[in-house]
Formats: sequence, C-alpha cells, structure tokens
Amino acid sequence: MSWQNFRAKEPGPGARRRRPGRLLAAASLAAMAGLAFPAPFAHASEAVPVRCSARALVQAINTANSRPGPDTLRLTRKCTYKLTASDPGNAANGLPAITSEITIDGNGATITRDKSAPHFRILFVESTGTLTLNKTTISRGRATDCPGFPGRGFVCGGGINNQGTLTVNHSRVIDNTAASGVFAEGGGIDSDGTATLNNTEVSGNNAEYTGTDTSDAAGGGIANDGPLTVNHGYVHHNTVRVTKDTHSTATGSGIATFAQTTIRYSLISHNRASAPGGATLAALSNGAPGTVTDTVIRDNTSSAPGGDALGGGVATNDLLSMTRTQVIGNLATGAGMVRAGGIQVGRFGDLRLNSSTVGGNSATATNGGTAQGGGLANATGGTITSDRSKIRDNTARASSGGTAEGGGVFTAVGSTTLNHSSVIDNRAGDGGGIFKASGTVTLNDTEVKRNHPNNCAPPGSVPGCTG
Repeated sequence: MSWQNFRAKEPGPGARRRRPGRLLAAASLAAMAGLAFPAPFAHASEAVPVRCSARALVQAINTANSRPGPDTLRLTRKCTYKLTASDPGNAANGLPAITSEITIDGNGATITRDKSAPHFRILFVESTGTLTLNKTTISRGRATDCPGFPGRGFVCGGGINNQGTLTVNHSRVIDNTAASGVFAEGGGIDSDGTATLNNTEVSGNNAEYTGTDTSDAAGGGIANDGPLTVNHGYVHHNTVRVTKDTHSTATGSGIATFAQTTIRYSLISHNRASAPGGATLAALSNGAPGTVTDTVIRDNTSSAPGGDALGGGVATNDLLSMTRTQVIGNLATGAGMVRAGGIQVGRFGDLRLNSSTVGGNSATATNGGTAQGGGLANATGGTITSDRSKIRDNTARASSGGTAEGGGVFTAVGSTTLNHSSVIDNRAGDGGGIFKASGTVTLNDTEVKRNHPNNCAPPGSVPGCTG
C-alpha cells in the first residue's frame, strides 16, 4: 500500500487522481578486457579486495552475481569509486543490479556519480538479491526510473532502489535525488522489499515532482512499500517538494512509510516539505502500522504557501505507537488549513503516545488561514490516546484575521483520551490548551493549566477542564 492510499483517505485541498498498482499501496562502466585483481576471486566467507577503481567494483559485482552462494567484497579504505557511466545492462543504474547475496564492506569508501556523468541511481537490488552494505557512503545518485513500473515516467530511489533484501550498517546515503514530471518517491532510498538501516545517516536527499499537472512526491530521505526497520538512524536535511500551484502534495520529507515500519533510537530533524499552492504532510508520514521508540523528531518544517499544511513533525493515518519519543520544535505553515505543528492524526489514524513529549511545535496560518492544534490535531475522526505524556509550549497562531484554535490539542469528530498526562503552557487564539470542536475529549488524572488565553474551549466542552 502506498502513500497515495494514505493521502486518499484524507480529504485534501482538491480531488486527486488515483494511480494503479503499487502506487496505491508508493554493468560495467567501460570494457572489462584485461582487468586483473590482486588476488583470485574468493567465495563464501573469504572477502575479495576491490582495488580503488570503479571498473574493478563493477567487475567484482558481476563476478559475485555469476557465482552461487554469498560473496563479500572489501573496498579499498576511504577510496572514492567515481562512476562516470551507467551500467550497460540498465542505464538507470550506475552499478550492476544486485541479483545474488552480496556483502560490500566499504572501509569508509564512497561510491558516487561523477558530476559530469548522465543521471542514474547508484545501487539497485533486484527481488532475488540480498545486499549488506557496511561503512559505505552512497552519494549523488539521480534516479531516472521506478523499477516496478517501467515506461510510466515514475522515478523512485535516487541513491538505492531495493526490491529484495537490503541491510545498511554504519553508512551514509547523502545528496541523492528522485525527480520526475509524473511522480517521484524516495530521494535517498526507495524500498519495496525488506530494508534494515543500522547506525546509518540519510541526509541531503530530495524527492521532487516537477510536472505541471496534479501529482505528488514522497519520501525525501526514505520511502518504503515493504517492511522497514531503522535503528540508531540519523535522517536529516532531506527535502520533498512539488511544483508551485499544481495542487500537488509533498509527503514525508524525512520518511514516508506505506508498510510496517519500526524506528528506534533515531533522530529525524531539519527536513523540509514544500508545496506552494498544494498540500504538505509531515517529516515522518505514516500510512501503515508503525512503532517509534526512544526517538527525537525535531525542527522539521512543512510549508504550503497558498495551500494546506498537515503536520510539521508527524502525520499518521494508521496505527502509530510512539514511546519515550520527543516531537519538538516542528513547524507547519500555510495560507489555507494548517493542522498540527507536532502530530497530525488522520481519519483512520490511531496515535498511541506513551511517556513522550510533544513540545515547542507551531501551527502557523498566514493570509487569513486557519490553524488547528499547535501540538496535536485530531480533526477528521481519528483516535489519540496519551499515557504519561507531556503536551507543552506549543502554539497555534493565525495572521490577517485568521483563526487559531487548540494550542496544545485540537479535536473534532474523533476521540482524544489523555491519561496521567499534562497540557501546560500552550497558546492559541482560543483554547490555549485544548479546543474541542466536536468528538470527545477525556481527561484521566491529567493536568491542563497555564495555557493562554484559556485552558479549554468552548467553555464546558471538556469535562474536568476549567479556566
């Protein structure tokens, strides 16, 4: 199930056309003659040294693919393998597709596309392939296709596209791009198979829709339509953007998830979604069951000048459990409907906050727009359950005669339950702590105090809340 299905569940700024199939869910560089290796090509547990040459790396992968069983390739320490041409077998990829079980031990090496080279992604893992990437930097890839949908103009996975099994350890995926005039997904990594990232940085990547019709871009850093696990990850300074005034949607500047996702001990920060005249969804946009534990999601921006911004830090339209997690300092801003500087819960969303903090976030509406929920917004029928969590110092603000409601929490239609929690020092035009337009808000042993200009609005709408 893809991010398009995630968004289709939400009423947006305008009607959106649907896409078929998965999007309803989201080698050599030259002739090899005469090339010699410093040692015979080893197999199984023996690591094969790969000299500091792009040609040598290409041949090593081709040889590993041609042999049964697993292979390990050991790159030259801190070498830069600069790809100047695409794989003759598939011009969309810089290196031969991974079709067998291969481990690349990078030793701090970098695999990059040369600035003068044609556009291509760096790595492609086929459905039969298993790739383990250790201590390697993947950079400057620029995807030109989406392997599951050839010939349709979709572009997916600027650095890595995974259709098989991918494990990335102690590595960096940086400065890659997926851009298309039809649909773009996964600036750094796009995974339809199974992916696990351990102690890995994903930064400076971009997913961009460049067309003139209404369409979308998703996953500036990572997009997954298969199971994804991120342990001790650092996902930062990625972008997702769409063409101005096309009523398009930019989703998940850091991570856009459309399959089961688990994130632990990670930092998702300083990512930016931009959709002038369109709509944006947050840095972590969740369209399938997800678990986030011991993670910080901070200082992300969701910007839709002339449009709608739904979630600065997190947006979910499925089950999302967040434990010992901080969603802090995020911003959602736009001129239309702006919801949730911190966490936006969609119609089918089920957010479960445990021992977490939603703090210092802002929903800011310009040009007479409406801001709802500086910290949390549950505006279309979802469910929020907070246990032992803090919602504090959030702001909903509007300029030029606009409306700002629910500095800490905004609820309409849905159900919000706060257990052993606190809503403190939040600000809005009305309902500084909590604004309940409709639905239900239940407070169990929860403090609502020091909010401005009031704790709850309309008066008497939230049982147990006064002032």
